This record gives sequence, C-alpha cells and structure tokens, in this order.
Amino acid sequence: MSADRIPVAILGATGLVGQHMIRILADHPWFRIGELAASDASTGHVYRDVARWALASELPADIAGMAVKASHGGFESTLVLSALPSEPARREEPRLARMGSVVCSNASAFRMDPDVPLLVPDVNPGALSLTAGQPWATAGGALITNPNCTVAGLAPVMAAMEAHWGIESATTVTLQAMSGAGIDGLSALSMAGNVIPFIPGEEEKIGAESSKILGRDIPMAVTVNRVPVADGHLAHLFLRLGKPAHPRVVEEALRSVTPAPPARDLPTIPSRTLQVLSPTDRPQPRLDVQAGNGMKVSVGRIRRVPGYDIALTVLVHNLVRGAAGACIANAELAVAAGVFTREGKRGRSGEQGA
Repeated sequence: MSADRIPVAILGATGLVGQHMIRILADHPWFRIGELAASDASTGHVYRDVARWALASELPADIAGMAVKASHGGFESTLVLSALPSEPARREEPRLARMGSVVCSNASAFRMDPDVPLLVPDVNPGALSLTAGQPWATAGGALITNPNCTVAGLAPVMAAMEAHWGIESATTVTLQAMSGAGIDGLSALSMAGNVIPFIPGEEEKIGAESSKILGRDIPMAVTVNRVPVADGHLAHLFLRLGKPAHPRVVEEALRSVTPAPPARDLPTIPSRTLQVLSPTDRPQPRLDVQAGNGMKVSVGRIRRVPGYDIALTVLVHNLVRGAAGACIANAELAVAAGVFTREGKRGRSGEQGA
C-alpha cells in the first residue's frame, strides 16, 4: 500500500453509507481518509462518540479518534466523497466544486442535471467527459454522481442486454432491503413480518436514471417494495427486446461481461461485473449479496415469460455496489482519467473525459 495515498474527505460520515465508505477505505491502495464531516450535531466531537457503528467489521482505531468537521466547512482534502442527504448535498456539493474540489456524490440531488455525469465506471465511463463543461471545471472542480442503489444493479445487466439485443421497454418489480432507508429509517415494528409496497421518490428515479446511463429513453414501468431483509435489493426485470433472445444465450452473454478500460484497472471494480447463477432459486440476499466484496451484481432466473422476451432476477448490495462502493469507484475513475489531480489542474484525459 502506497504511503503516498490521496487524502479524501467523507461527508455524511456517521450514516450507513458513510460507515461503509470508511470500511472500504481502511485498506484502499489509492486513498486514505483525511477528514470526516457530518451534521452540526456531530461537529467537534470524536467520531466514535457520535457514530453508531452498525457494521460487523470493527471501527478502524485510527478513524475512531478523528474529530468530526462540519459538512458546510472547508476541507484540506480536495477529493470529496459525499454521503449527504439530498437537501444538504444540493447546498454543499456545488460550493465545494466551485472551491476546486472533485466531489463524488451518492446523493440524488444532481443526478439528472445534463452536465453532471451519472456514472457507473464499468458501464458508461465516457460520461465523465461531462465534467469538462461544468462551471467549476476551470478551478479544477467537478461534480460526479452514482445512481440510485437499485439502478446500480440494473444498469450493468440492462447495458449488456441493450448491446446484444436492444431493449424496447422494461418492467421491474423491486424488493428492497431495510438498510436502504438509513440507520433510523424504519422501526422493527413496521417491518416485522411485513412488506411496504411503496418507497417515496423511488419509482420515478429508477426509469429516469436507467435511461440516462444507457444513453436513450427506455420506457420502464416500475413498482417498489420495502421488505424485511437487512441488505440487498432484489429486482425482477422483464424486458421486451428488439431481437429474439434465448435464455441460454443470454446467460452466456451476461457471464462474459467484463469492465472495459479504464474501469478494469480500478481497485474497487471486480474483474467480472456480474455473477450469473443457474439455480432456479438464486440470487438470494443472504447467500449472494457479498459477491465480489459486495461489488458484483448477481443475476439469475433467466427465462422466457408471457408478454416479454426475457425475464431476469437481479441482486445488488444496496450499500456497497449501490452506494459507498459506487461512489469510491467513481473517485477512482476520476483519478485514473485525470479529472482529479493533486495539483487541482486537469491533464489531457481530464479535459476529454474517460
């Protein structure tokens, strides 16, 4: 591990996504945690005293004693990972970009802005070129977003299907884990033995964000459910295709999906994007959510169904591939492509994008 690792600031460090960022960065070969920031209630306190550490792994000792800064302050680290909720993200992320920081955001606030990349490094790395046209680019700043946690799983599968067969329309039904609601999001009483067939704001994000990542408008019917599962969003995906597709051929095509350069050289991106499972009862969150350290998307139940050309079941770790890991992978791509440099000036690849 390089002693010359790049310091990063984590905004929203006390929440579940922020905690996963800390866990992933504990032994990251490129990055180290330089600063932690959270709400005003946590500012000035030691991290261990204000973060309810909810992960199975231990809180790293060197992070536990760090002082928490205010998210609305300034930072020595010019590479920023934001796990802020949408409203504070809308205030703070552009401010930091104007100051010359490269901000990689997990928030939904700017995902659909036309000059902001909605980026999945092993699906659409070329979207990074949008940062060259952002108003803070001349100052060395950039704002980069990763998608909604369910879309992070659907996008690699849909991109492969689009490339091979073309997608005419899609329907998806999701079963989303409790952790997607955040550390204080749901009570045990509300979820025990229960399914909630609505998540505010979720359905409209999935279709719009999927279309932006794939580069064209794909009609998509979406219904979402919150289920009593700790981690892992499951999505049943039904596709109408431009060309006929046999399930066995689809399975072979999905097994062959690998990241294109430069994503294949990023530390957080697995060498195989998808884990394709043949048993008819897979994927399952309990068995498959940790595939590839939580960064692989699992796919199974590939079959024909009436009214559609193909159906698939997709599983994504909502807090890793769907949030913390996705944000870190975007930061890795920003470094690899020259959008982020220690000097705060863009090189040739940063001007042209990935």
